Amino acid sequence: MADDGDGKLRTEGSSDGGLGGAGEPPAGAAAAAAAVVGGGEMLLNVGLLALALLAAYRLYLRWGTRSGPGGAARQSQAAALPRMKRRDFSLEQLREFDGARNPRILLAVNGKVFDVTKGSKFYGPEGPYGIFAGRDASRGLATFCLDKDALRDEYDDLSDLNAVQMESVREWEMQFKEKYDYVGRLLKPGEEPSEYTDEEDTKDHTKQE
Repeated sequence: MADDGDGKLRTEGSSDGGLGGAGEPPAGAAAAAAAVVGGGEMLLNVGLLALALLAAYRLYLRWGTRSGPGGAARQSQAAALPRMKRRDFSLEQLREFDGARNPRILLAVNGKVFDVTKGSKFYGPEGPYGIFAGRDASRGLATFCLDKDALRDEYDDLSDLNAVQMESVREWEMQFKEKYDYVGRLLKPGEEPSEYTDEEDTKDHTKQE
């Protein structure tokens, strides 16, 4: 250090001659600041990576186990099931086919019952739409609701749905017809089931194929 004559102390090599002046900081301070900034960015990147890995792990725990031994066994069992003969179902009868009590999975849409067993990874007990297994899925599909609020323990005539929601139900019905086997009607209270002949059953299945 040296006195520059006006009472200020200056550090040798400083650009403005004053300690703590407005010039560039010493090289050591700049390097330290850069290191802090770089370290902060690195910590942020590491944190984001950790969050991404955690999310992936949770998804694996939730969905990946289906492809494990248990999930593979259920899919194999479902694939071995014979095609279901045509019949009609009450709500109580439909609930038996939830993929848990019975390996076959059925659900109803707009009064039609479909065998969705081959889509067990979606509609099975651990699937994202498993809540609809063995139930009337119409209201849930119409309102995009995937919880118990969309289910009715009594026959649901859907009379309170608006035009847009009913159109959505019909579109879902057409999609299920294209992808899954139609096995019969969902019966209204007091309605008698139809009697289907083997010829009718074979004819309808052939149409679907």
